[in-house]
Amino acid sequence: MPTQPTISLRAAAHGRDGGVRTGAATSIWRFRSYLLPYRWRFVVMLVVSLLGIGASILVPLVTRRVIDGPIAQSDRPGLYALGAVAVVVGVVEALLMFIRRWIVSKATLGVETDIRVQMYAKLQQLPLAFHSRWASGQLLSRITSDLSVIRRFLGFGLVFLLVNVLQIIVVVAILVHLYWPLGLVVVASTVPVTWVSLRTQRVYTKLSRQVQDQGGDVASSVEEMAHAHRVIKSFGRADHVFTGFDRRSVRLHDTAVERVRVQSTFWTFLEVIPSVTLIIVLALGALAVAQDRVTLGTLVAFTTLMVSLVWPVTSLGFLLSMTQDAMTAADRIAEVFDAEITITDGDVELDDVRGELVFEGVAFRFPDADTDVLHDIDLRLAPGETVALVGATGSGKTIFTNLVARLWDVTGGRITLDGVDVRDLRLDRLRQLVATAFEDPVLFSMSARENIALGRPDATDEEIAEAVDVAQAQFVHELPFGLDTRIGEQGMSLSGGQRQRLALARAVLAKPAVLVLDDTLSALDIHTEALVEEALQRVLVGVTGIVVAHRASTVLLADRVALLQDGTITHVGTHNELLDTVPAYRELLSAEYDPSGELLEVAS
Repeated sequence: MPTQPTISLRAAAHGRDGGVRTGAATSIWRFRSYLLPYRWRFVVMLVVSLLGIGASILVPLVTRRVIDGPIAQSDRPGLYALGAVAVVVGVVEALLMFIRRWIVSKATLGVETDIRVQMYAKLQQLPLAFHSRWASGQLLSRITSDLSVIRRFLGFGLVFLLVNVLQIIVVVAILVHLYWPLGLVVVASTVPVTWVSLRTQRVYTKLSRQVQDQGGDVASSVEEMAHAHRVIKSFGRADHVFTGFDRRSVRLHDTAVERVRVQSTFWTFLEVIPSVTLIIVLALGALAVAQDRVTLGTLVAFTTLMVSLVWPVTSLGFLLSMTQDAMTAADRIAEVFDAEITITDGDVELDDVRGELVFEGVAFRFPDADTDVLHDIDLRLAPGETVALVGATGSGKTIFTNLVARLWDVTGGRITLDGVDVRDLRLDRLRQLVATAFEDPVLFSMSARENIALGRPDATDEEIAEAVDVAQAQFVHELPFGLDTRIGEQGMSLSGGQRQRLALARAVLAKPAVLVLDDTLSALDIHTEALVEEALQRVLVGVTGIVVAHRASTVLLADRVALLQDGTITHVGTHNELLDTVPAYRELLSAEYDPSGELLEVAS
């Protein structure tokens, strides 16, 4: 199956073709580039569909010849010949239908897969600012249900919308040619159909968008429940959560029912018009035959062609509804492709890394915020030096650490690694050089080995074992299948401390030039923490480290300490220097802290 090339970071910032969304119809047209690898299949599909229509139109005309010729003239050989032609035409029509369905299935499934892959790639490239604003259920509904809506439209709706409209035009032209008074009756019946279609379109489009958005809200509720079921159960809030889900589900139900009401009214109207038109045609046609103004064969052919229009006309409601759903789905997907990638790739490949990390006048402000979270930060970490970052809760320590790997970008100043602005480095290279272990670790539904080796999938068993020992994560050997045991989604089958130790092992195994530990030891008991810290002291040799710390024992891992207050670093020095000279630092670590006493307690 042909595949699309991976979208570049810059091109993806404004969608696949760099355009700007101007409406639902424009959105679905934007995905035309995904159709190009399959264009010949779509062309063949359209040609086959047209041939199928031609065969269906040919049958009534053959019937006319049979009635006015062999039957009227008692010509048995002619009857057999024309009957054989009718059978052949019917078989050909069935064969063409099979070919069309086979070709369209392969083409539309390929398009759906290509868009899904590119959409996933775009989601990977979008910054944290985007993901912090979007509910995961909304993204999930776009990459699954919305893409399925587009696939069904491309495979059925688009083809039959074009083919049915063409069939209506061709058949109406033939009807006018067969007997123009009755043909004008058929033409007049298209006026109310067109009028109702235009009136219904706007209302249905609005309701369709609401249904798809509300479906995303329901998906978000289910996902939140699945991830937070332990919290929900522990606080006895199952009824409260259920009430919220029920409210969203009822709202989705009511909107969907309203959409069905609009849809059903439209479809009913489209059912009535052809039926009324057919009755009028039969009455006027019978009168014309009685007056010898038209032959019986012509009337039979006329009514047969009229009946063949019933499906194209009545299906217009369904096809137009499908078109509106597809355009709404394309608009929702285009919102993801249109999202701006603010963290763009650099082009510098840094070799022979020493690990000198410098913050120069760094500032950071969240998008749409009025004030800086961080400002005027100046800090230099020498190669191989470890600095502990200490600050009150909410002081910005996590944001500070996220800036190093460009999970967020600075909004002022710059951060350099060996003299090179991190924004100029290739992102994949930067994130090979900088490894981060988070306070709230994220694990994947894969084996413990795969989770640990996420940053270095080519790591040997010996290197994985060493990382496990450093993180004091030997519990993995006690799992049912050891390192090959699959960990449940989000690692919920493990304790908080176990998840943190696996995340720490993952960061250590990456062997980075800069190791960032965002309060990674907070969930460990004091004895396990002491063992991990002892191992980290060996690991941090030759590695530039930033350690977010709340405990004095963790601070002792660092060569220096940086105190973060009011969004900036106010003091830098050794632990003992700050303990002696900075009251705010003593308050954070407790004024009664006794380094020797705590170490003796740990050792015991």
